[in-house]
Order: sequence, then C-alpha cells, then structure tokens
Amino acid sequence: MCELKRTALIYDFDGTLARGNLQEASFIASINMSKEEFWAKVKARTRVHDVDEVLVYMRLMLEKAQESNVKVTIDELRRHGKKAQLFPGLADGSWFERINQHAAEHGLALEHYIVSSGIQEMIEGCAIRGAFRQVFASKFIYVDNVAVWPGVGINYTTKTQYLFRINKGIENHWDNASLNSFMPEDARPIPFDRMIFLGDGDTDVPTMEMLTYNGGHSIGVYDRNRHSRDLTKIHRLISDDRVDFVAPADYEEKSELDIIMKGILGRIARQYGYKPAV
Repeated sequence: MCELKRTALIYDFDGTLARGNLQEASFIASINMSKEEFWAKVKARTRVHDVDEVLVYMRLMLEKAQESNVKVTIDELRRHGKKAQLFPGLADGSWFERINQHAAEHGLALEHYIVSSGIQEMIEGCAIRGAFRQVFASKFIYVDNVAVWPGVGINYTTKTQYLFRINKGIENHWDNASLNSFMPEDARPIPFDRMIFLGDGDTDVPTMEMLTYNGGHSIGVYDRNRHSRDLTKIHRLISDDRVDFVAPADYEEKSELDIIMKGILGRIARQYGYKPAV
C-alpha cells in the first residue's frame, strides 16, 4: 500500500469553530466589562495610536485584569477556554474522527491545524485541543506564570506566514531563518494544493486568497444565528471570489460542510493519483 500523503486542514477559531470570540465566553466579564465596551475601547485605541488591533486587545486584557485584581495566568486562560461555545459536531470529536477516516480511505493522512488571532492559551483549554497537530495563535509572555506582555500577535496578514510554516514543516513561531530559506517544492512536507482552510470572515481574506492562488482550497463558514451584517461578509467572500465553497458552521455528519469537505478531499486524492476500488 502506498504511503498516505500528508494533507492539512487549517481552521480559524473564533466564528469558525466556536461562536463569537473566546474572550467573550467568560474572560471579559471577569474584568468587569461588557463585550461591547471592550471591543469599542480596542477599536478607539487602534485608531488613536495607529497601531495593530490584535496587540491592542491583548494589552487591554492585561490592563483591565490588573485594574480588577485578576491574575492572567496560563491555567486561568485555559479555564476560560473550556467555556468556548463550539459549533455542532465538534465537542464529541466525531467530526475529526469521521473526516480523518474518510481522508485515509482516499490515501491522505489528514492533519488539523489552527491559525487564529485569538489567544493560544485559551484555545489550549478548549475541549477539542487534542485533535490538532499544532495551534498557531496569539500568545502572551509570562513572568512567574503571570502574563506581562503580548508575545505573539497574529493579525489579518501575518496569518499567511503560518501557511508557509505548515508547508515547510516548521511548527513554531520563532524559526524565521527556516521560514525564509529556500526549500524546493518537492521537499516541502505539505504542498499548498493539499491544504484546506476554513474561515468565517474579513480577517481570513488574505489567507484564503493566498492559499487559493497557490492551488489550495478555502471554505467560508457562518453561524446561522448571527446578525445579517455578518452574513454580508460571507456574501462578499463569494462575490470577490475568495472562497471555493460556503456552508453553515455545522460539523455534524451529512451536514453541508461534511459533504463539501469529503468532496474536496476526494478531489485532492484524485489529483495525487488515488483510484477508487472498482
């Protein structure tokens, strides 16, 4: 039997795997703010200082926690992450088991990754962390286990570098020398055309565009319960030709997303010479 070909399924987190932003599940309430107040302050500071929104929200988390006498530790952030409101079909792990099996039956070794602007430590605490080979997300620097400063901030465009890290087999944030070094296409562990990206909106556009340009596949997902304004973002992803498919964020068996994902995996398999048994 031929060796299974490594294939990457890459997800955004907030709005893609879970409803809303992870900070909104419980952290923002713990620092005595509403989500509306928190994000309004982030937007205002971003404009006033002409700086990166991700770094601003991370700094505001630390600032307001200190004012509320709340210690931001790895364990506490993971505890908040446990409260993520995952979409249907994810919490019990059935999505990952089912899709992995389908991929294997078609000659593909499917690996799951997260590339997110959210907080890595929160994602580490969620129920499905074990399904992912690697999580690339924004993270803090700690002194004596207490967060003191943003260490990694992943924004709209810096998400794209993590496609190259996955492509080259670099599973950390720091190794820029390997990232920027030449590697022949046939030596890269996971080529772009064996990558699939799932995202939910504007922050994923550069990633979707770059991956699609390089022969990969992009799927836009949406929460059926979200405001019509959020659905307008999905409309734009389609009209601007950023995604191959769009589906509700429903990971249950026989859902639209389940059918689309299995179809894409089949397409990749055929491209690499898989022939179904007669």
